[in-house]
Amino acid sequence: MNQMIKGLNWLSTFMDKKVNSVQQGGLCVACLSADAFNGLCQPCRNELPVNRWRCRCCALPLAFPSSELLCGDCLKRPPPFDTSFVPWRYQYPLDGMIGRYKYNGQRKFGRPLMADFNGLLEKALHSGSITKPEALVPAPMDARRRRQRGFNQAQDIAETIGGHLKIPVATGLVQRVQRVRAQRELNREARLANLCGVFKVISPAPERVAIVDDVVTTGATVRVLASALREAGAREIQVWALARTPG
Repeated sequence: MNQMIKGLNWLSTFMDKKVNSVQQGGLCVACLSADAFNGLCQPCRNELPVNRWRCRCCALPLAFPSSELLCGDCLKRPPPFDTSFVPWRYQYPLDGMIGRYKYNGQRKFGRPLMADFNGLLEKALHSGSITKPEALVPAPMDARRRRQRGFNQAQDIAETIGGHLKIPVATGLVQRVQRVRAQRELNREARLANLCGVFKVISPAPERVAIVDDVVTTGATVRVLASALREAGAREIQVWALARTPG
C-alpha cells in the first residue's frame, strides 16, 4: 500500500516513455515495479477496488453480497437506462489514478485502467451478461472545459473501447447546448436540475447504445443523457464507466 502511495505521488515526472508502455514489460505506473502488464504490476492491480456487490441497474455499490438486486433509488425512480457495466468503485487507489488522468492530463494513469476495462468488457460480452451496442456515446463535455483540460476523458475512453471491440463511436450524436455549474459542487437533486435541457441529440439515435463516462457519481448525468437518447429513438441503453462512487 505504501509503495503505491509513493509511486502515485511522484511518478508523473519520471520516465514517461517507459511508463506509458502497455502489455508485458515496462514500469508499473503506481509503484515503478519492472514487472508490469498493461501498465500495472499484479500487486497494484489487486489493490483496485472491485465493484463486486452492486445494483444491477445503476451499479451503485451495495453493502451486502448481491449483484441481482436494485438499489432503493432505482426502485423508487427507475432510470431511463437498462443496465450498467462499472467494474470498480471510485476509491483508493483508483480515484487517484483517474484524477491524475482526468484533471492533470497524465494519460499514463488512464491507459492501464482502460486496457483492463476492455478485457473485462470482452469477457462480459462473451458470457452474455451484457449485449454489444450498435454505438458508443461518450458523455459530452462543455466546450470551455474541454479547451481547458485539452481532451474529453469520456471520448478518450469510448474511442479506446470502440477500437478494441469494433464498436462505432457516435462522438457528435449528442451536444451540450448550454453551460452549467460544475457538477462536483452539487448534490444529486441539484445536479438533475442543473442538467435540465443541457443535452441535445442532433440525429436519430441507434436502437442499442452504451453511454460511456469515466465515473458515475450520483447518476444525474447518465439519467439526463439516457432520457435524451431514448426520446431520440434508443430502445436499449447501457451505461459503461470505469468507476462508481459508493453513494
